[in-house]
Amino acid sequence: MLIINGTLVTESDIIPDGALLIEGDRIADLGSTKELLAKYPGEERLDAQGMLVMPGLICAHTHFYGAFARGMALKTEPPTNFPEILERLWWRLDKALTLEDVRYSALVCLVDAIRHGTTTLIDHHASPNAIEGSLETIASAVQEAGLRACLCYEVSDRDGEEKAAQGLKENREFIGAAREGKFGPLIAGTFGLHASLTLSDATLKKAVETAEGVGFHIHVAEDKADVRDSLKKSGLRVVERLNKMGILGERTIAAHCVHIDAYEMDILRDTRTKVVHNPRSNMNNAVGAADLPGMLRRHIEVGLGNDGFSNNMFPEMKTAYLIHKHVQGDPQAMPADEVVKIATRNNARIAKLFFPGSLGELSIGAYADIILLRYLPPTPLRGENLPWHIIFGMDGSQVDTTIVGGQVLMRGWRLVTLDEEAIFARAQELARDLWVRL
Repeated sequence: MLIINGTLVTESDIIPDGALLIEGDRIADLGSTKELLAKYPGEERLDAQGMLVMPGLICAHTHFYGAFARGMALKTEPPTNFPEILERLWWRLDKALTLEDVRYSALVCLVDAIRHGTTTLIDHHASPNAIEGSLETIASAVQEAGLRACLCYEVSDRDGEEKAAQGLKENREFIGAAREGKFGPLIAGTFGLHASLTLSDATLKKAVETAEGVGFHIHVAEDKADVRDSLKKSGLRVVERLNKMGILGERTIAAHCVHIDAYEMDILRDTRTKVVHNPRSNMNNAVGAADLPGMLRRHIEVGLGNDGFSNNMFPEMKTAYLIHKHVQGDPQAMPADEVVKIATRNNARIAKLFFPGSLGELSIGAYADIILLRYLPPTPLRGENLPWHIIFGMDGSQVDTTIVGGQVLMRGWRLVTLDEEAIFARAQELARDLWVRL
């Protein structure tokens, strides 16, 4: 397929009236529309009509299982802190999930991702009373959608030893099946852990033995409660404890890292652990703002996630751009080019832990994960000012076309692979029943 008449956004430049050739799941050629039409006269054509042609966006930490919380009334007193948010909202919801709930909650999130140009997602799942087969259920939904995703189950001791053992087994078996290619090239697996505050030393040790070097995906120091619990359990802060237990490393994702000190930052840097910032979630839960500028100064590799918020990564970038200026009282904190680098280049590097090819870029040989945006720039658009156009002018609602691995998933705002109305109708029925069970 030949995409023509587009404004191509490459890593280093803007190419007006550009074109690119897709062969299989990769980008095979780039150039001007005139040049590529002459080289490939018989190719099927997709006319971009002047739209921006960009790499698909990546979400480095999300939770598909939380979709049914939207509009849900709590049957308890409103939570006043983060531990109460976990106990009164999320741990009530995840315990009530059935495998069908898991599937449709994922599908709702996948529709959202396609519509907003998020083509790769790294998910972190929990359903304590429907553990076995939960990751394969999500993988089936992702396959149907046509998106790219890395999945894991969050092991926790909060529901007892048996549930923890089931979580370990679910991760091990899913990772093995994904490695063998059971779910195709768009699905990968990693090893999920909830957080230090719900994990004993014994379970962490079993996780390290079970994972066999695959790396972990874990919440780290999201709230001060995690720090207090770690100090009580071990006399160590969260990052120190996880490092001592063998959890950190170059293949591990540490989500949040809001309440860490300078020494812990050095540990994250030295272990080459990947940190994922989730600013909208952190604001919503009132847990604080991670010292993102401090981590970047230490050359920690930081990516951007949404922690289960909408899979429109454009407002996540905007929030990251704004919150650190506000917190630090410094209008120069977190400039747009740094934020966009975190969301694109750094997220792509994190995703490459699980997918062997080049992601998040328009280049020959890269995966053909591409989005087309209907953005009319009111001022000149150039490579050097693109990040400020992204922050101040672009949004996922402008995404017209979403392509993953060369397959068109949405064209002209019309979903191709998923029946949105049917999914949302069934999701409403399931959510209504789930709310009764809470």
